Amino acid sequence: MLRTHNCGELRASHIGQTVTLSGWAQAVRDKGGLIWIDIRDRYGITQLLIEDDGNAAAELLETARKIGREFVLKATGEVIERTAKNPNIPTGDLELRLSDLTILNEANTPPFKIEDETDGGDELRMKYRYLDIRRNPVREKLVLRHKIAQEVRRYLSDQDFIEVETPVLIKSTPEGARDFLVPSRMNPGEFYALPQSPQTFKQLLMVGGMDRYFQIVKCFRDEDLRADRQPEFTQIDCEMAFVEREDIIDNFEGMMRHLFKMVKDIELPKFPQMEYADAMRDYGSDKPDTRFEMKFVDLNDVAQNKGFKVFDSAEIVLGICAKGAVDYTRKQLDEITNWVKRPQIGAKGLVYVKCNADGSYKSSVDKFYSQEDLKAWAEKAGAEAGDLMLVLSGELDPTRKQMCELRLEMGERLGLRNRAEYSPLWVVNFPMFEKDEETGHYHAMHHPFTSVLPEDAEILKTDRYNARANAYDMVINGVEVGGGSIRIHDKADQAAMFDALGFTEEEAQDQFGFLMNAFEFGAPPHGGIALGFDRLCSLFGGVDSIRDFIAFPKNTSGRDVMIESPSSIDDKQLKDLSIQLDIE
Repeated sequence: MLRTHNCGELRASHIGQTVTLSGWAQAVRDKGGLIWIDIRDRYGITQLLIEDDGNAAAELLETARKIGREFVLKATGEVIERTAKNPNIPTGDLELRLSDLTILNEANTPPFKIEDETDGGDELRMKYRYLDIRRNPVREKLVLRHKIAQEVRRYLSDQDFIEVETPVLIKSTPEGARDFLVPSRMNPGEFYALPQSPQTFKQLLMVGGMDRYFQIVKCFRDEDLRADRQPEFTQIDCEMAFVEREDIIDNFEGMMRHLFKMVKDIELPKFPQMEYADAMRDYGSDKPDTRFEMKFVDLNDVAQNKGFKVFDSAEIVLGICAKGAVDYTRKQLDEITNWVKRPQIGAKGLVYVKCNADGSYKSSVDKFYSQEDLKAWAEKAGAEAGDLMLVLSGELDPTRKQMCELRLEMGERLGLRNRAEYSPLWVVNFPMFEKDEETGHYHAMHHPFTSVLPEDAEILKTDRYNARANAYDMVINGVEVGGGSIRIHDKADQAAMFDALGFTEEEAQDQFGFLMNAFEFGAPPHGGIALGFDRLCSLFGGVDSIRDFIAFPKNTSGRDVMIESPSSIDDKQLKDLSIQLDIE
């Protein structure tokens, strides 16, 4: 071994011992007769000392003066107590008085500081990601990811789940997002797809009698990127046989409580359940942030037919009550108005009502509404003296989305979205189908293998596009951590689902015949869930971007700027794959 201890390990109990450390040079401070070197590895940092005693130290001093930032070193010496202690690091009470120093490898000057607070921008750090990983904030995120993965495996293994790997080269099937395609050299003109999820395989494992399956698995979707999306991402993928919805909810709520206890030492309460319809009505989102209230209030009956055409012509007039925000200035209100009018939000304007301490009301629509009118708004919204009401109007779905964004923004501005606070829930009973407004076609809100809610079985036969799914999402702090459903396990029911989605029998057989055929050999009732592992890590780490928890992520253009991928391939490779490029 090139070390007896790591750079974060030494304590007062080691004083007097001769030890060897190896790591990277963080800093060198040369004071002539004294040289200090900070040596760092993933475990911590230790100060090295070289004193010029006129004899043996000469060679050490010569070596030390060659050292630059990020040189790789091996250092041997006696652990001694530091004269000037550093209370900010665990090894700050001691240092290593060197008897031997070896440069194991020299290093170019890094393009940014390898420190907690670096001067490197995102793109630069991604180009030199192997250097970025040396920084504590990045390393700590990867360690957190490891801890969560270990606890997931421990919990599920203790619950009799079996980890099974499923194929990465599969058949392309229509599941919503675009597939990444892989040409087959041995089968010219044919392609594999990279899996968007192992959905059909885990169902086949249930047909195979595995009973309880899980996998921490890579998934791939060729879609536009943002902070919580990557072209390749990781799921905790799970399936169970002979279960009903509450069995799955109990198991994975238990897993989440286990993770919070073991990783963050937080005891989560039992997760409440919220109907999809209630979530949309009260929060305008199927993943509501319930750390704070500020529910939507339908003001149609008190705000319409008063001569204000904007409200009178609207399908919905929605309000929220921002508690204690009556002191917002005109400048702040103008800023919020401009914020909701941005293209990303799309509102045409914003109405406010201030509930003054003296019981009066001040509104941006005073000339249309009396004090009694505004009082009725306030009473309906539960607004009291000192509160601020914000109101949007328009078509139902767009206005709900706009108000959802405004609610979250106000929650942020008022300090109600504390990252150290966790508010989990289950959202249940989603619609079976969603309509594409552009094409008029229906698609499955979750996926084509989701079963109907048992009490809506007859509705599925008579008015199928209004039936609800036996589906559920786990939501924490406004983040959809995972989602799942009880699956269809009967061939006839699955064929009816494909018919509702517009598949012909031939198309269904061509795309999913392998699954439907398997159902003829005794498929058990089954269901499961897939949890976004990267999102879960970012939630535990208190940041928005999943990229911070991926060792080698892509940028927002889907590129790995470190290895320069994707890249062109030469003509011989294209010929081997029977591919000819035609790029305009």
